[in-house]
Amino acid sequence: MKYYLSSYKFGNQIEELKNIIPHNNRVGHINNSRDWVGADPERANKHQQEEMEFLNKIGFKPEALDLKEYFNKTKELKSKLNSLGGIWVSGGNTFVLRMAMKISGFDNIFKELINRKDFLYGGYSAGICILSDSLKSIEIVDDPNNFPYKEITKPIYEGLGVFNYSFMPHYDSDHFESEAIEKEIQRCIDNKWLFKALRDGDVIIVN
Repeated sequence: MKYYLSSYKFGNQIEELKNIIPHNNRVGHINNSRDWVGADPERANKHQQEEMEFLNKIGFKPEALDLKEYFNKTKELKSKLNSLGGIWVSGGNTFVLRMAMKISGFDNIFKELINRKDFLYGGYSAGICILSDSLKSIEIVDDPNNFPYKEITKPIYEGLGVFNYSFMPHYDSDHFESEAIEKEIQRCIDNKWLFKALRDGDVIIVN
């Protein structure tokens, strides 16, 4: 699996992103991090449409991939993901995203997807925080006790486990979460937790 990991939106390495578009350029846009209780559905849909339009503009064929449609339908989700060349995972509440991945079975499917050399995982903010082994370092920024789905009533602190450190997006940036991120970074330092801070615009690419 290849990774394009941005602090915010698509970051400042768009040309590099174009260079790693999979041969199968169909990508599923996952927006479930914006399902939190109290979210504005219209605003969430607007964000998704804007991001899909941009993906289309640079050479992808994006389609909405709502994990809610696959709750307790892991077999169907696996078939859908196998038909795609990649996914784009948006920012929002990391814990809510994790819940959606759990109920849909995405987390288990991901263990197989990770071995596909022709698959691209792109995302930002919550979409990259979810890749860490633990989500405990972001509970100031994201509320772990926001439960939009009836199937889950306890926080999930286990991430997807690709990286053994936490991502700290929006560090030292003009973003409303920057101050909270600084507090999270201090928690990481105090607890000797590994982390990587990214300013908005920063991108990490893993081929």
